[in-house]
Amino acid sequence: MSKLPGWLGQLGAELSRLSERLDERRAESEADDPLPGDPPGPQPAAAGKDEAALVDQVPAPPTYAPSVAARPDPVAAIPWGMRVAAEAGWRLLVLAGTLWVLMRVISAVQLVVLAFVAALLVTALLQPTVARLRRHGLPRGLATAVTAVSGFVIMGLVGWFVVWQVMDNIDTLSDKVTKGIDDLKNWLLDSPFHVTDKQINDIAKNLSDTVGTNTEAITSAGLQGVTVVVEFMTGALLAMFSTLFLLYDGARIWQWVLKLVPAQARPGVAGAGPRAWRTLTAYVRGTVIVALIDAIFIGLGIYFLNVPMAVPLAVFIFLFAFIPLVGAVVSGALAVVVALVTEGVFTALMVLAVVLAVQQIEGHVLQPFILGRAVRVHPLAVVLSVAAGGMIAGIGGAVVAVPLVAVTNTVVGYLRSYGQEESRRHSPPPHGSTSLDAAPTRAPGSPPEKSDAEPAPDAS
Repeated sequence: MSKLPGWLGQLGAELSRLSERLDERRAESEADDPLPGDPPGPQPAAAGKDEAALVDQVPAPPTYAPSVAARPDPVAAIPWGMRVAAEAGWRLLVLAGTLWVLMRVISAVQLVVLAFVAALLVTALLQPTVARLRRHGLPRGLATAVTAVSGFVIMGLVGWFVVWQVMDNIDTLSDKVTKGIDDLKNWLLDSPFHVTDKQINDIAKNLSDTVGTNTEAITSAGLQGVTVVVEFMTGALLAMFSTLFLLYDGARIWQWVLKLVPAQARPGVAGAGPRAWRTLTAYVRGTVIVALIDAIFIGLGIYFLNVPMAVPLAVFIFLFAFIPLVGAVVSGALAVVVALVTEGVFTALMVLAVVLAVQQIEGHVLQPFILGRAVRVHPLAVVLSVAAGGMIAGIGGAVVAVPLVAVTNTVVGYLRSYGQEESRRHSPPPHGSTSLDAAPTRAPGSPPEKSDAEPAPDAS
């Protein structure tokens, strides 16, 4: 019994030490894992030693491991040529879309556009007369009225004369066409082409059947022709009124147009406008002179060869001359066909020779001399522009295609030179070694300039 209190005392002491150790371990664990919001406590030195030992135990990467490069920027990975092509591509798409919308708008108001363009061409032809009358002292309104009335009266008289000649000679022409077809048939039968009477009759029968089966189409074409006549009269009235206003108030209209241009581009457009107008005036006046010469000489040749309706054919040649290349071919072919069916093969060959001779003189002498370098356009551009204009707007588009290309060529050339001049004017002046290189130097042995020479003695 005497040993029991001592054993109990030792047991209590061991439990006390065990409790103290548990408290120490609980305090260490709470220090290692602090609660959220608690300030970080000091790190024990043992933890730092353990981490250093752990780092020392991690093996280094092998020397043969390949180095992985960072991925480049996607823009830098695209080749330069492809980036340039993409930049140019979307800009071309925007331009193509803009042109498509513009063409749709123009096609919707095609009659108004063609009437205004015709008014511009007539104004370019008549405006020098107005300027000449004003220099002689006539007021602007009176000079405009005299010029416009005279021009419209002359054009109306020419049209009336053509219609009168056609109606007056229609009976004679019909008889001559019938006789000419019979003569052509006999010539084909006697020709070395071995054409038989049955083949000619089959051709005539096929033509008759074609006309009979397409009666509805011909009737609808006639009704469409009536619509075309109404549109033509409407366009003619619009062109007349537009011509009057352009002749009378063209300068103010141009000043109003300049106000619509942005201020930065206004000086260039203001300089390009008069040059474009001079180009258009030179083209219209030169074309009228060339067409008049063609009509006179070809008409005289047709008249002396006794081809009927020589004067109407000459007028048609004059009008078709405003369509470059195509008009001359069509009008010449019309004259040859009329001569063939009325006077025979020999007369048709003679008319063909006259037409070719006059057109050769026109192409190699008249156009270079009269039109000059002001409206010189490459023949390929003429062919393509006439074809595109004809496909877009018919005969009217073919007529205005070449002057449009000529004016565009003039405007683009002027704006390019104007832009280069402006860039040189606003570029910073040379300095340093560049200024020394750009400064003019005297040639060896040349006398010194006045600033480098000795000062002149005082006269006093």
